[in-house]
Amino acid sequence: MIAEENGHSIELRPFQVEIDDTVLDDLRGRLERTRWVEDLPGSGWDYGVAVAYLQELCEYWRTAFDWRAAEARLNTFPQYVADIDGLGIHFLHVRSPEPDALPLILTHGWPGSVAEFLDVLGPLSDPAAHGGDRADAFNVVVPSLPGFGFSGPSSCRGVTDRRVAQAFAELMGRLGYERYVAQGGDIGAQISALLGELDAGHVAAVHLNLLPIGPPADRDPFAGLSAEDAALAQSTLAFLDSDTGYWKIQGTRPHTVGSALMDSPAGLAGWIVDKFRSWTDCDGDVERAFTKDQLLMNITIYWVTRTIASSARWYYENAGVGGQSEPPRVEVPTGYADFPGEHYRMPLAWARPRINIVHVSSMPRGGHFAALQVPDLFVDELRTFFRAFR
Repeated sequence: MIAEENGHSIELRPFQVEIDDTVLDDLRGRLERTRWVEDLPGSGWDYGVAVAYLQELCEYWRTAFDWRAAEARLNTFPQYVADIDGLGIHFLHVRSPEPDALPLILTHGWPGSVAEFLDVLGPLSDPAAHGGDRADAFNVVVPSLPGFGFSGPSSCRGVTDRRVAQAFAELMGRLGYERYVAQGGDIGAQISALLGELDAGHVAAVHLNLLPIGPPADRDPFAGLSAEDAALAQSTLAFLDSDTGYWKIQGTRPHTVGSALMDSPAGLAGWIVDKFRSWTDCDGDVERAFTKDQLLMNITIYWVTRTIASSARWYYENAGVGGQSEPPRVEVPTGYADFPGEHYRMPLAWARPRINIVHVSSMPRGGHFAALQVPDLFVDELRTFFRAFR
């Protein structure tokens, strides 16, 4: 597929996931030779990932997890890779059978991947085949963030959120979408909001399941907040104070931690599964929200693509010593779904000065990885909000 960028022909190359057997054999060998942390009696998750659970997960990974089945599932969806502004971008592109489908770009965050969205691609692109109204159909584009997953390790400095948002805007233009909508959480919320800012002429609306803002720096952040909003902010800030060790490390020493995680699949699994548990309304049991196969599909993508270190660099480039992200300023209509298990829940009063929020849903359940955990709720929310922008 050939498309134009600044007057030059650019190739969008078809892509299939094909991991060599030697990579999988090496993975199983490393898991078998893991040197485990000496656990403390009754420590559970007090010191981070529970060693006993991690051992159970890694044994399943070594002996029972079927990567080939996961690979085959990914390959049921059309995939492409492209080079835009020096960034490698892999993406799924699922066109609807409905001729008037609304183009939608879904963007994941860290430590997620395109695997988060596999359960929603069918209902979003072909609602009539999934008990929905064909008028709610989307043409769905799901990119892997540069430096993440099948986009491959990034190979340059300056992979900033604004650069990536601009590249995604160019991608949507290359695919022929003159008018589209955007959705995301975590890093994907920042990218989606920036699409609404940087490509406002083409983005009809934005939907977020995380508000990409922090406390205002130019005034007392708690002045004027309702008691409910103040309590929400205090709870979130307290949680972040105790759960941002990963953020500080990746924002200052991404290659230090990346070197360890690139070499140890057990370490990688512990680093990631800790977040799936703590950022989800699972009452401390991660498998109340996700199956082992779901967790390991996502973790294995990081392992086989060798992208955990480059994904960690995102924090250095955008939120750490390498640079500071400027909050987006979004004037296009924006919807927000507030999931109770989300760890980063900021008051709407802090977001409204910069984001044109016209729709808010208080979701009954679900957390940070909403599309993976509660796909039905996620799909219904997107259908409802974007209906007004068709």
